[in-house]
Amino acid sequence: MSALDLALAEARASIAPRVAASELRSELAAGALVVDIRPAALRDRDGELPGATVVERNVLEWRLEPGGDHRLPEMDDPGRRVVVVCDEGYASSLAAAQLRDLGVRNATDLVGGYQAWRALDRTSMDGAHERATGSTITTSSGSG
Repeated sequence: MSALDLALAEARASIAPRVAASELRSELAAGALVVDIRPAALRDRDGELPGATVVERNVLEWRLEPGGDHRLPEMDDPGRRVVVVCDEGYASSLAAAQLRDLGVRNATDLVGGYQAWRALDRTSMDGAHERATGSTITTSSGSG
């Protein structure tokens, strides 16, 4: 097992239980902060994740650290459920573990990342966002 494989396994153990793509809708409806850490190029290629807050990976810890000077207003509660989403569910596991180390007690990630969510019927997620926020989101399909 490589050092990276070991680090990934340890990270995933520390953030369990992880969220399945089929559960993301209910997490969002229950008030979880869903954080999309994919780079702009991937969001442009594949589309946005409805209901997610976009935070580039290189500033994630500063935006979500409980009590930090640069945190997002939504992160006023270190116990808030946070679901980190990357493209395929690898970088998000490491990022969620780092957030737990910083005091975000309920940080986890999306198994399979955006690509797993994309494989589902996305209209069900759009409905959850509309119920949670009162606004509608239009999603677009990637051509890849």
